[in-house]
Amino acid sequence: MKARSRNGIRLTDTLLLATVSLGSNRLRSFLTILGVAIGVFSVVGVMTALSAMRQSIDSGLAILGSHSFEVMRDNVNIRIGGGGRQRSERPNISPRQAYALEEALSAHGLPVALNAEISGQRARFEDRQTAARLRVVGTNENYLTAYNYEIARGRNLSATDRELNRAVVVIGREIEESLFPTGDALGQTIVLAQNRYEVVGVLAERGQRFGSSLDNIALIPVGRFVESHWNQWRSMSINVQTPDSAFLPAAMEIAVSEMRVIRGLQPEDENNFALFTNDALQSAFAEVAYVVGVGGLIISAIALVCAGIGIMNIMLVSVTERTREIGVRKSIGARKRDILRQFLLEAIFLSELGAILGILGGWLVGNLVAAAIGVPMIVPWFWMFVAVAVCSAIGIIFGIIPALRAARMDPVEALRYE
Repeated sequence: MKARSRNGIRLTDTLLLATVSLGSNRLRSFLTILGVAIGVFSVVGVMTALSAMRQSIDSGLAILGSHSFEVMRDNVNIRIGGGGRQRSERPNISPRQAYALEEALSAHGLPVALNAEISGQRARFEDRQTAARLRVVGTNENYLTAYNYEIARGRNLSATDRELNRAVVVIGREIEESLFPTGDALGQTIVLAQNRYEVVGVLAERGQRFGSSLDNIALIPVGRFVESHWNQWRSMSINVQTPDSAFLPAAMEIAVSEMRVIRGLQPEDENNFALFTNDALQSAFAEVAYVVGVGGLIISAIALVCAGIGIMNIMLVSVTERTREIGVRKSIGARKRDILRQFLLEAIFLSELGAILGILGGWLVGNLVAAAIGVPMIVPWFWMFVAVAVCSAIGIIFGIIPALRAARMDPVEALRYE
């Protein structure tokens, strides 16, 4: 017993006392722990989800082929509100303008892939049909290289298909599985968006990006698309491929110059079209991720400060309720530092329970987002460590005043307390 008095109360005994104390005030303790858990949940959940999205960006959002860029009507910005005015003022890129840019860039030796598409379409073969979620793309023979697709069977669209305006189609793997579960689609005629097309090729499987399938796509000659689906509300985009990354800036300057002439812009006029690359798309996401991350940290900080105040409150009440206990313990030899350590560890224990619950909840929700966009499970070790460290600091900062109050009590006065 004397050895224990000289060395102070064991840590296990202190934690046991803390557990008993918390258990005697379950509702109050639960609400305090919940406040800490909400703050930690905000940090870990948001950061896990953003890590998943960033991983998806790095691995799957590189929608353009290497050494290529896209000319389109609007900037590719991932925005939180706003941006509508600029979009409405920009005229669509018409087929005539797209063909003119294709011809001008081809003269510079730059392959071009035209892209006009419509979503939410069905394909039908005999008594089978797909769900109404297909993308029908009007394009040319350069689409596969531009957007990282490969032919699994059959052939690609050809320049002759476009020149003769043939009713041919290259379909994605998902369409083939839906319409031809037991046979080969090549040579079959399907009804696609109310028009009949002969299947000349099947694309290799690509999987998903952000939870959306890349295999529910059908490629038809751009002329066929314009005849069947074009209206004044649609706009084309033009993918331009360069020999290597070193030539990319020069090719972009050429495209801007040619497009300004085609759009009839004066030297003082701003561009009413946009260019983007994979890097631009990733940068746009990074900007939004920064805003969301900062917002999450601010919300978490507010929640954790409120939770810290709750910890201080519950510990002050605990000190008052246990005044006689403190007096008894001091009268039998407990030192100030023993009392200080006990109440400080109780505050830290309370804070860390909230941290554990918040980490588990944030990790679970963040990985639900990861699963939804097809990203493997993520364990945000850094943010988990930060959460534990911050909650330990909160326990110490907001628990030190109640702990000092308990440690400085006069044992005689404490024993008299009713």
